[in-house]
Amino acid sequence: MATKARHVERSIEDQNGQWQRVSVNLGESPLSWLYARGKLTERQFRAGEALRADWERAGLGPSVTMRWDVTPLARGRRAGPSALSPTEAQMAARERFHGAVAMAGSGLADVLWRVACAGKGIAAAEQALGWPVRSGKLVLSFALDRVAGFYRIAGQVSL
Repeated sequence: MATKARHVERSIEDQNGQWQRVSVNLGESPLSWLYARGKLTERQFRAGEALRADWERAGLGPSVTMRWDVTPLARGRRAGPSALSPTEAQMAARERFHGAVAMAGSGLADVLWRVACAGKGIAAAEQALGWPVRSGKLVLSFALDRVAGFYRIAGQVSL
């Protein structure tokens, strides 16, 4: 019996800094799976999504060999408000990503990256790191709380 996908409406920021309403499948990533089952707080989930977005914007994952971005417009007197060029946006995302991972700490960064960025499940991350079963959720929650502090995400800290 196939399970029905659960979709919710979310607001996300696109690559041009514009906010868009999109439908998101909560079962798409390990973080959303944990959040949908009450294993992560909203603050932790938002922190993990912010980290993953910065990881993707920074181009730290696998990529194609050519950029398909639109060529930036002229920046003269008649140009609109200046936004970051794709290169500047990528550099800013890379700095945020490395700052967030540093805030998590070296002992927590491995599981954080594996689950939030690489999309590995908790069990796969625990096995790859040689950790005992069921330890990953606790360590991940500590890491996400620290990352939420870095991104200044309001909400209740898990205890």
